[in-house]
Parts: sequence; C-alpha cells; structure tokens
Amino acid sequence: MLPALSGLARSVVLAGASLTALAALGLSAGQAAQSTVTPVASATCGPVQYEGAAQAQGLIVSDLPLRGASSKRSQQMNDAIRLVIRAAGWRAGKRRIAFQACDDSDPATGLWSTAICQANARAYASDPSVLGVVGTYNSGCAKALIPILDLAPAGGLAMVSPGNTLVCLTEPSAECSGGEPASLYPRRRNYARVVPNDAYQGAGLAMFAKQKGLRRVYVLYAGEDPTSLGQAKTFRGAARKLGIKIVGFRAWDAKASSYLELMRQVAQTSPSGVLLAGLTEENGAAVIKDKVAVLGPNQGKVKLLAPDGFAQQSTIDLAGPAASGMFASVPGRVRQNLPGPGRRLVAHLRKEVGGAIELYAPYAGQAAAVLLDAIVRGANRAGIIAAVFKTRIRDGITGSFSILKSGDPSVGPITVSVARKSFLPVRELHPGQRLVSAARHG
Repeated sequence: MLPALSGLARSVVLAGASLTALAALGLSAGQAAQSTVTPVASATCGPVQYEGAAQAQGLIVSDLPLRGASSKRSQQMNDAIRLVIRAAGWRAGKRRIAFQACDDSDPATGLWSTAICQANARAYASDPSVLGVVGTYNSGCAKALIPILDLAPAGGLAMVSPGNTLVCLTEPSAECSGGEPASLYPRRRNYARVVPNDAYQGAGLAMFAKQKGLRRVYVLYAGEDPTSLGQAKTFRGAARKLGIKIVGFRAWDAKASSYLELMRQVAQTSPSGVLLAGLTEENGAAVIKDKVAVLGPNQGKVKLLAPDGFAQQSTIDLAGPAASGMFASVPGRVRQNLPGPGRRLVAHLRKEVGGAIELYAPYAGQAAAVLLDAIVRGANRAGIIAAVFKTRIRDGITGSFSILKSGDPSVGPITVSVARKSFLPVRELHPGQRLVSAARHG
C-alpha cells in the first residue's frame, strides 16, 4: 500500500520509497477497476486509465502532440504521468484519480493545431470529472487552451506544463503581442509550468556561445511559429548584452524544399555560429543538412546552436550525420543531472520503454506531481488552482523549486547538450537575472 499524500516533497515527488513501490504494484490497464469519472468527450482522447481498488472520483488529462516527430517524446511524457499517478496509489489524498491522454496534433501534419487545441480545451472545461491538465508541450497550443480553461465552470481549470517555454505565457516581453500575458487570463491565473521560460534559455545559450568564443552569430527562426521567433529574440537580447554581434536575423520557410540559397546568404556574413530557433518538425532536419552542406560540419569553423525544439532524438535520426556536433539547449536539467527521485523515475521509465528517455518525460512526471498535490489541498477546481500557486517542492523529480505568482518555477537551470548518437550533456548553466532580463527584452 502506498503512503497517503501528505505533501509533494514526501510522497508524490517520490523522494524515496514511493518510486520503489512502482515495481510492486503489478497492475495493468487491463486490470483497471471500474471508474465513475466521465471520459472526456473528444475523439482526440484515449481511454481512461485507472488501476485503483475502488471507483475513480476525478480525472487528470494530458494534452500533447501524439503524432509526427513528437510522438515518441509525448508517449514517454504520458508514461511518466501514469507512473507518478500509479506511485501515488491512483489517489490524491482522499480522492481516487484516473488519467486520460489526449492528442492536440493534426493527423495531416503531425503538428499541433489551434482548432484542435481549442476544441480539446472546451471538452476538458465542460467535463466536471477533469480536475487538472498536464500540458501542453507547444506554447502556441497553450495560448489556445489557457483562456478557455480559465473560464471553465467551478472557477476555472488548472493547467501545469512540462514543456512550454514561451515567455509571454507568464511574463511581459518584447516578443509579446495582443497584451500577453494579461490577455490570456480573463478571470485569474490558472496556468503554471515546471520548466524555465525562454528568457532563461536564451540567456543560457548566449552564455554558452560566448564561452565557445563565438563572436558573430546568425539567427534563423521558423517563420510561422511565434515560439520560434520568441526564442530567437531572447537569444538576440542576451547575446547583445554579452557583446556577441548578431550578423543576421531572419525566418526560414518550413515548407521550402531547399535551404541552400538561404545558407549561402548566411555564409556571406562570415558567422562563427548559427542559431536555429524552431522545431525539428518544422523541416528542421533539412535546415541542418543544408547548413552543413554550405557552411561545413558543426565541429568546424561555424558552430550550430539550437534551443529545445531540436533537443530530441528525432533530430539526429532525421538529420543523420549532419546533426553531429550541433549544440542544443533544454530548459532545466537533463536526465543525467536529475536528483535521486528523478533518476528513479527515469529508471522505471527505461524499463517500460526499453530505450533512451526523452528529456521532457521527467518534467511531465513533475507536472503531474504538482497537480496531484494541488488536488489534495484544493476542495474544487478553484481551490486546486490556488493550491498550484502555493507549490513548494523540496527534492522533487526535477529538483527543488516553488511556483511564483507568474506561474514560473523559481529556479532556471539550462543544460546544453551535443549531438552524437544521442544528445549528451556538456554543460549546465545558471544565468543571472540581469542577463535573463536582457533576453526577455529581446
């Protein structure tokens, strides 16, 4: 029998015996007890998962892209969420909690879709069984969900993201338009995340570029993606603060068949580094291949840098040898640098998936843990939201932190990894607030 939840640090965060108990549960979805919760009425959602001894009384849903290049990463994130809920005995205090995984990607493209994200949000909001949402991965999708969930019945619906990094979701920035973040919250703040925002990531990448001796950097970003533009701007702001010259700043067309001419134009500026702000899914592998074809290998004179949209195994799989030597940052810590509870979760995940663990899987587990603890302390949807913003984590899956009034975590480590057969961590960086502020103002 797993211990009852008495605080995130002692139980849901799995700092000790709780994670060990995962192996002893021995239940499968096929052995699930009958659930009284209402499954979310959406074709994008899979079956309700529940293995408790009595009927479930509440539901946590995940909202992630389950198709395309994101499918492996998102599936592992769902696995981590399920493991954390299972380790809690499928309970949050006296409430018995089930889990349902939902998809926000378009079947035709494999990318998130505004229409699907909004439809999912309406389905979650209207289902009284849903007590919280783990998601999203894509920040643009989060912008579509947040206002709808904020106006959900019973005081709104809490959402905790394991992967959103767009600054404008929580803080004003030069990249924001339309009055964000205030315009996203018609009623109250209902959104938090367990990863640092892009101001930290831009600052960390700029620190790394300076440490590598890069004095001239050309910045490219995926043209139709506001998150990519935001990441490009945060790097630019921090790089300028550190004395790095930005020799170019332009978009790439994710639908283009070739980027050779674009890279020839980049070459004319004599850069010592190129930053790619975007996603592997946005034709990123082709951009990498053409960078190497024109500017040489990433271990050569022109280094290749990218934020977290490229820090996944699919980048290496799709780009092949051209990816070798590129550097990619992630917000937070990679699995090798996680504290004990995080390492134990990764070990259990590895047993289930039989391969490398994607970087956001532990953060999905941490987001689920935050929600479970908030459900313990909140009597209803409004109370759960309030409890999220009182979160204080000590020795959690991803470390020690609290949730600030903005919804951001209180600490912001950034990890830079290098692409070999997989992404291997090379440096953890802790940018100071002045550099973060410079990044935020682009």
